[in-house]
Amino acid sequence: MQGVTVVNHPLIQHKLTLMRRKDTSTKQFRELLNEIGMLICYEITRELPTELVEIETPLTKTMAPMIAGKKLVFAPILRAGTAFLDGMLNLVPSARVCHIGLYRDPKTLKSVEYYFKAPEDIADRLVIVMDPMLATGNSSVAAVDKLKGRGVKNLRLMCLLAAPAGLEHFIRSHPDVPVWTAAVDDHLNDHGYIVPGLGDAGDRMFGTK
Repeated sequence: MQGVTVVNHPLIQHKLTLMRRKDTSTKQFRELLNEIGMLICYEITRELPTELVEIETPLTKTMAPMIAGKKLVFAPILRAGTAFLDGMLNLVPSARVCHIGLYRDPKTLKSVEYYFKAPEDIADRLVIVMDPMLATGNSSVAAVDKLKGRGVKNLRLMCLLAAPAGLEHFIRSHPDVPVWTAAVDDHLNDHGYIVPGLGDAGDRMFGTK
């Protein structure tokens, strides 16, 4: 699909396979999700603008590249999106964080907002929305709707797994927002879960089911 990047690096695919196993422990699942988030972060930030600045090495003065512009904003969708956060902040420790609280109504599969906290100048920054499971796409669409409502124009979506229906819904709603994912799975079941998938990422991450 146009605007969708599947990050098929062998390390990511290996770790994803470990996460899919139903007997993977909560601790290991959480660690793997953190590690994959860091690896995808390398790809999603590959084309960040840079500028040359003057520095002094132990030998001489020179011009060297640094990231230009205002700091990034990482916007995890609660709960499971926070699993990406530590690894990504290890790479970009100066990034700001926007928390978006959404839950999926089990009957309608629609997203319900319960929390939103963002930097005041978020409209002037690149925002990376983090949602491990792009299933129906409703949560990701709602999150980006909210951010665009706050004036954000530079957005990217990062997820672990996506379903074709969720991708189609998201791209139809926000064709200007590129998507990075580790895999596009086969379909959604009657309960809105990705198949073959890995179950509920939030429950497996926090050991709540």
